[in-house]
Amino acid sequence: MRWMSDWHILPAALAVILVACQPVAGSQEASSEADVGTDCAGAAAICPGRPAADGFALVADGLAAAIMTDPADDPGLLRAAGDLAEDLAAVSGQPVAADADASAGRAIIVGTLGGNALIDALVADGRLDVSGVDGVWEAYLHQVVDNPAPGIDRALVIAGADMRGAIYGVYDVSRAAGVSPWHWWADVPIDWHDQLQVSAGRRIDAPSVRYRGIFLNDENPALYGWVNETYGGFNHDFYEQVFELILRQRGNYLWPAMWGKAFSDDDPLNAPTADLYGVVIGTSHHEPLMRAHVEWARYGEGPWDFAANADTLREFWREGVERMGDHESLVTIGMRGDGDEAMTEGTAITLLESVVEAQREIITDVTGRPASETPQVWALYKEVQDYFDQGMDVPEDVTLLFADDNWGNIRRLPARGATREGGFGVYYHFDYVGDPRNYKWLNTNQIERTWEQMNLAWEHGADALWIVNVGDLKPMEFPISFFLDQAWDPEAMTLEAMSGYTRDWAAEQFGEAEAEAIAELLTRYTQYNSRRKHELITPSTFSLTGFDEARRVLADWQALADMADAVRARLAPEYDDAFVQLVWFPVHASANLTALHVETARNRLYASQGRVEANAAADEVERLFARDAELTRIYHEEVAGGKWNHFMSQTHISYTYWQQPEVDVLPSLVRIEPRAGAHLGLALSNGGETFHFERYGMETRRIELFDRGTETAMAELSSSVPWINLSRTSGGVGPVSLSIDWSALEPGRHTGRITVTGSGDALYEIPVAAIQRPAITDAGIAIEADGHVTLEAAGHARAVDGDTVRWIEIPDIGRTGSGMTVLPANSADFEPDGTGPHLDYPVQIWTAGHVEIDVTLSPTLDYLDRGGLRFGVSLDDGPVEVVNIHADDRHEVWQENVRTNVTVQTTQHVVETPGRHTVRLWLIDPGLVFQRVSVRTGDLPDSYLGPPASTLSE
Repeated sequence: MRWMSDWHILPAALAVILVACQPVAGSQEASSEADVGTDCAGAAAICPGRPAADGFALVADGLAAAIMTDPADDPGLLRAAGDLAEDLAAVSGQPVAADADASAGRAIIVGTLGGNALIDALVADGRLDVSGVDGVWEAYLHQVVDNPAPGIDRALVIAGADMRGAIYGVYDVSRAAGVSPWHWWADVPIDWHDQLQVSAGRRIDAPSVRYRGIFLNDENPALYGWVNETYGGFNHDFYEQVFELILRQRGNYLWPAMWGKAFSDDDPLNAPTADLYGVVIGTSHHEPLMRAHVEWARYGEGPWDFAANADTLREFWREGVERMGDHESLVTIGMRGDGDEAMTEGTAITLLESVVEAQREIITDVTGRPASETPQVWALYKEVQDYFDQGMDVPEDVTLLFADDNWGNIRRLPARGATREGGFGVYYHFDYVGDPRNYKWLNTNQIERTWEQMNLAWEHGADALWIVNVGDLKPMEFPISFFLDQAWDPEAMTLEAMSGYTRDWAAEQFGEAEAEAIAELLTRYTQYNSRRKHELITPSTFSLTGFDEARRVLADWQALADMADAVRARLAPEYDDAFVQLVWFPVHASANLTALHVETARNRLYASQGRVEANAAADEVERLFARDAELTRIYHEEVAGGKWNHFMSQTHISYTYWQQPEVDVLPSLVRIEPRAGAHLGLALSNGGETFHFERYGMETRRIELFDRGTETAMAELSSSVPWINLSRTSGGVGPVSLSIDWSALEPGRHTGRITVTGSGDALYEIPVAAIQRPAITDAGIAIEADGHVTLEAAGHARAVDGDTVRWIEIPDIGRTGSGMTVLPANSADFEPDGTGPHLDYPVQIWTAGHVEIDVTLSPTLDYLDRGGLRFGVSLDDGPVEVVNIHADDRHEVWQENVRTNVTVQTTQHVVETPGRHTVRLWLIDPGLVFQRVSVRTGDLPDSYLGPPASTLSE
């Protein structure tokens, strides 16, 4: 929102903001909230209804209280106060009161300590308690005060320790009143209220992480196309919207868009506008001293090589510091090679130390102050971390910015108890261009994993700077909110708070009525997308034959798409634009893309089998390809009247290597010529020639009857034994389901045969084996069948904590379920001696002999550089097999781990006797997240997600 205000000077040298703004189009009808003293939990809490006797009426009978500021206060705060006036006018349905008299003696007094005369007078009189706020970085308070000035009976005071603190206090009121930070960026409507109250008392807040921000990156073609069409370039008009969003989300820091763009060079008003808003500007990890990467291409001379071109580079960097002036900045130092590549072959510690020394000399010379007085950050990105690991000397006042591996796994954190004057930070990714493949199209980030990794960072002392690469900004709305909310107060973002965050966020955008359903949609689509990035999915990703995986995956997506349609139909029309952007589109687009690849796989399989259906599968792929384009058109042209054109223009179909294709490409398809006449074909759903059933295993299999000819084939089916159930015994092509009548079988192995005859003299014999098992009398035992016994990690029978740690379940963090880890994550490691914290999994194994235990974990890295993270596995009271998940540190192993978003570790064991056994997972190093445990007793079919969870005895 722009700064829209006129000023009226009151006797107390204050100003009342007069904003004549109209209610937001499409908002709901005003709600009637007339109850007096409606419960409003907490001090200075904002909620609907009339206030109690000691409360404050923020909105009374549709009229919001007057907003009062001191014209001598910070301009950035005065601008934000104008936003508050617009917000409350939209909430109440009419302009904010012109003065306290017009609002029945009510006022909202907004200011900074030392910048607002009335607030300072209240402090001096002992009527405004600023303890815990005064002198605290970005702190603010809300307090209800009686008779703060003549003509004002009661006021809500919003006071900040500094300008940003007061701004956060302002936007906190807006958010609590019902104005989402995503009102403009995602068209979230504002509900009207004719009564809003503030409870009596005082509340304070302040951030725990000093700098909290986002990085606009990899911004071509989506953000680039939209910005140029909407604003004519990456100018201050565009950045005003970004700055306001950051502040409404209680962030304070930005790395501006940088591929082919230069924040300060493209528009000289960009930096002053950031200063007005109160947003700290930096440059990305490879753009030192406030110079954009592209500026070297525009103005640089000679190589980007300090060893060969030091004088030119010094002058280039000096100009960046000179241009920075007094604008609040966090200056990146160090150097990478041109184009965000490695600077040299090998480790160049001496060279980089000389670079930093020269840069700090420039900072000192230009500012006239010691370099330590200018905030600086050195990003330990990619190979630069090697320099740090090998002992590079970094000045103590510089913030060390650790990075993830570009795929959400933090590479390094401070050693336990480490401190430094400049502190530590983390550079995280929601978007990436590079090895093993770009991921830029849709949100594939789970807040559960973000919480786990950033909590790891917090517990290890990374509290100076959190910044996340958000790509084009849209469509990362949901994870951006979570990242910045966690950064504000990591201690408050407990496991319980994180677990409820999705529902709360859904309620904030769409209201309470559909919050649960929308939270489920958000949770599931991000979980499904996190299994494998869209750009990495191929026709071979999900198995058509192993565990019926592809069919199950598509069924999950279809159920989610149906649910999204149902919720959309129930929501009020004013929510539709926001719902399509934030929920409906990513669900449908993701489901459609997954189906496209699975149908491509079917087309190729069917063609190899001579199925006429191969041609229908090819038609379906073409339909899904066209549907992808249609979904993009809907987003670009129909949502919000075409407001977000270009944002879904990122290519995402048919990658052939790490870099994106120039255009989406229809996958190669196969069409066949049917044989003349009717010819019956047959395939088994498992891709084999026989069926094997085990009690407690997969309950059904399918015989797939299909046409190979131009005419419809017919079939007759019969079983050699009565305990084989067939869903039908005659008819045309299509699936025939098989199951076993276990009540007819005694324990042991039984065999039978299915005979299929049909058109074209077809004759097929299908051997069927069924193994009946004894009943399991104890409850909660996972039972071996089909060559495995598999459990989700959260399905343990017992969790044994340690003296210093406790097991927790992180909901939905796994590809197929929840995950188990321990808190605190910064505890010391444990000895693998069979006495430490562990998880127990009771299993029933039917055959003695060699088994392999696969443990699936999140792909956590060796963030403390201790030679790898370890856990132990034992069977019953046998020896603990110690596993180092980083023992194989080859690059291709890391690539596979991030492609699959898991690491699978295998140990060897011997089952001495059939029967009940206990698999134990032993904690050695904290920081690991266990997702699944699978005991393999035989060969398993290929699949991406692994076998489904085993049956539990009842």
